[in-house]
Amino acid sequence: MLGRHKLYMLPTRLGMILSVVLFAMLLASVNYNNSLAFLFTFLLSAMAFVSMLYTHRNLAGLELQAGPCEPVFAGELAHFTVVLTNNSALPKVALRLHHRGKEVVRCDVQAGTSQSAMVPVPASQRGRLKIPEMVFSSDFPLGIFFSWSKKLKLDQHCLVYPRPIGELPFSFVLNRQRYQDRGTRTEGDDFLGLRAYRPGDPPRHIHWKAVARGQVLLTKEFGGAGQDTVNLDWDLLGDMDKEARLSQLCRWVVDAHNADLHYSLHLPGINLPVDHGDTHQRRCLNRLALY
Repeated sequence: MLGRHKLYMLPTRLGMILSVVLFAMLLASVNYNNSLAFLFTFLLSAMAFVSMLYTHRNLAGLELQAGPCEPVFAGELAHFTVVLTNNSALPKVALRLHHRGKEVVRCDVQAGTSQSAMVPVPASQRGRLKIPEMVFSSDFPLGIFFSWSKKLKLDQHCLVYPRPIGELPFSFVLNRQRYQDRGTRTEGDDFLGLRAYRPGDPPRHIHWKAVARGQVLLTKEFGGAGQDTVNLDWDLLGDMDKEARLSQLCRWVVDAHNADLHYSLHLPGINLPVDHGDTHQRRCLNRLALY
């Protein structure tokens, strides 16, 4: 929560100009002893002081929480989610979020509601990318005072996969050995039946006709057929350095998944058996990102 001890305030350039004008108006009012001039000067001064209060209240009490962040590949933008909650009876207007001195988000949060803000951050290298320090500010309502918060640190990170690049063709690791699956799976020649849908099942094997009839998600099972496997092995990459190997393996994982192939991943000390689907791809990419 943004409490009073975390907020600062200074007049803006417009506020400094206004203060000079008000001082000149006060001198003129005293010199000519004009009641209307005094009234107008004090009225504008009162408005300035009231705007100072509203500028402070516009940030005070705002609650910040870290939301989810989808994994990205190195070289892309990671979009961190920051959830802003306003529990007060007044809306929070024209809130600005700054990262490294640049304004990246501007939003409003109505009274008693929450608003999500997406903070784009370049992901230059693989691994865990922590959300950067952020500063919230506002010059609402008149723009003559500027209030800002201390640098805020949220407990959030984004998983960054290696950059999926490599010069070796995908066919370089295609292993044309076939195996027989003794159980059941979502590939093969013989249709065996239906089972409950599990996350990671290929969409083309979902029983869409059942979905159209209002039934639960079901997946078609097949068996009794061979399947080409792809062996993604660290040792196949020769004299490449570590990051180049990880990028090439990442490229192969993406290609194998797009081709709906069964593949395994072998890293020093890590062996992921043959599998396929979205879950298997995420598991492989996570291993590559954190290796």
